[in-house]
Amino acid sequence: MFNIFLGVFFSTLAFACLNHYYFIGYLISIAIFGLYQAIFMANAGGAWDNAKKIVETELNMKGTALHDACVVGDTVGDPFKDTSSVAMNPIIKFTTLFGLLAVELAITLDPGLSHFLAAVFFLASTVFVYRSFYAMRIKSE
Repeated sequence: MFNIFLGVFFSTLAFACLNHYYFIGYLISIAIFGLYQAIFMANAGGAWDNAKKIVETELNMKGTALHDACVVGDTVGDPFKDTSSVAMNPIIKFTTLFGLLAVELAITLDPGLSHFLAAVFFLASTVFVYRSFYAMRIKSE
C-alpha cells in the first residue's frame, strides 16, 4: 500500500512541475476515476455479499461447492464495501490539497528546473508502481 501512496505522491509532483494545465487535467481525472472506482467497489462488495445471502437463505445450499465459492467472493467483497471504497475519498482529497500546494511551488521555479524535476518525479513514480505490481509478486517454484 505504501508503494501505491508513493506512486500517487510522485506522479502528483511530476504533473505539478510539468505544466499547470496538465496538472488540472490530472486532478480532474483523479476525481472522476476515483469516484467511479469507489462506486464500483461499493457495488461489487454489496453484490458479493448479497449473492452469499441468497445461496444461504433462498437456495438452502450451505455446505456445497456453490456456497464455498460465495464465501470466497464475500471474503473479497467485504473489504471492498467496508474499507476500500470508503478510503478513496481521503485519497482524492489528499491528492488535490497536496497538489495545489505543489503546483504553487512549481510555478515559481525556473521552467528548466521545473521540467527536470517533473522527469525525476515521474521516474520515481514509475519505480514505485513497478515495485507495487511486479516486484512484490510471489515467486512460483
